[in-house]
Amino acid sequence: MHISVVSHDSQYATPARSRLYVLSLAVVAAISGFLFGFDTAVINGVLLFLQRQFALSSLQTEIAASALLLGCLFGAAGASLIGDSIGRRKSLLLAAILFASSTLGTALTPSVLVFSIGRLCGGLAIGLASVLTPVYIAEIAPARNRGRLISMNQLAIVAGILVAYVVSWALAGIGASSWRWMLGLAAVPALGFLLGLLFIPESPRWLISQGERERGREVLARIYGPAQAELQAAAVEAAAAGESGTWREVFAPPMRRPLDVALGLAILCQITGINTVLYYGSILISQHFRGQTSGAALAANIVIGGANLVGTLLALRFMDRWGRRTMLLTGSAGMTVSLLLFILAYRVPGLPPMLLLACILSYTGFFAFAMGPIPWVVIGEIFPNKIRGRAASMATSALWTGTLLVTLTFLSLIRVLGVSGTFSIYAVLCAAGFVFIWTRVPETRGKTLEQIQQYWEGLNHGKAR
Repeated sequence: MHISVVSHDSQYATPARSRLYVLSLAVVAAISGFLFGFDTAVINGVLLFLQRQFALSSLQTEIAASALLLGCLFGAAGASLIGDSIGRRKSLLLAAILFASSTLGTALTPSVLVFSIGRLCGGLAIGLASVLTPVYIAEIAPARNRGRLISMNQLAIVAGILVAYVVSWALAGIGASSWRWMLGLAAVPALGFLLGLLFIPESPRWLISQGERERGREVLARIYGPAQAELQAAAVEAAAAGESGTWREVFAPPMRRPLDVALGLAILCQITGINTVLYYGSILISQHFRGQTSGAALAANIVIGGANLVGTLLALRFMDRWGRRTMLLTGSAGMTVSLLLFILAYRVPGLPPMLLLACILSYTGFFAFAMGPIPWVVIGEIFPNKIRGRAASMATSALWTGTLLVTLTFLSLIRVLGVSGTFSIYAVLCAAGFVFIWTRVPETRGKTLEQIQQYWEGLNHGKAR
């Protein structure tokens, strides 16, 4: 069932109602971000209990933590095929079903093997949603506030992370079975996501690209009003007219620059090490910060999640004011400095753990301000309509590859290089990210998706700067 669209001009939304309508679509889609954040971060608390119950080694712990990410990689890789074939909305419905199934399966698991399989299924859902939710929001959002609306998905992600930390801390006292409740509570938002998707329309740009112009125009009328709907539909048709929508088109010369930008941002935002804090924070703090217990580590996670949320709220406020490029440069520079301070503080004996935590909070806050939300925005807006799903899938697969690499190696690197040596690697990568952004990433703030497409075409012919 879709939100109904009427044909009488008097019943079309006023500008205020139009904004509310677009916001409601973005909110429903962004529930997938909440599930994304919760399912990825809840492992932070679960691992403390899972290690004890199943006597896991460091390698087994890394595998248990990474099973979800392997599913994310596969889900992202297949998202373009599914999203372009059956549409953004139906693909998100499939993700919602996988979310619910994974949540219940892992909460009731009898063994680590079944747990890992369940987490793999949850990863498939996250992979699908991580590609298609930003794409869907980009395709229904007006240019003036597209960045802010896409960033709602990142806000939902960090809200999910924070809720996962709070839930883990609150349920830790239940006992050995608390990890099952931590996982099982995600069934509630998963059901809400599934129900919400039944009441939103398909992406108008996808509909028009599939030849369903009238349906697409009706959705555009709800977004822009009847006077602008026809102009928007014509612009989408004109932009799609010369596109083949194949993988060959993705790798064609005009797309090499945007693909370079998307892949670079996707990889850099993960290999700079943020998920070492988000996934292993409780282990890092309890085992490597002097005098810290598991309970204190779970409480510290809540503070870290709060910094993540504050940084994302600031990103939402300034995304469409400062621009993507400026914020990315600020965020990558701040992450670099924060990690350097953390390394120095860790090497000085006798410094209080709160100082180390402050460095982690600064690092997390700068990530949330820029490298967390903006790559998703850029990936969702820099590609032409017919290849957007394929290109976003490829970039998001690269992102999950980086996440998987960091998660699979972090505990092993700590064992070999120590804490300061491991985070030195991430500091260097943050600095490399700054250089990449400075030299390769253009500004897209305030431009329509079709204008961005024209920019890349001009750049390819030497007409853009």
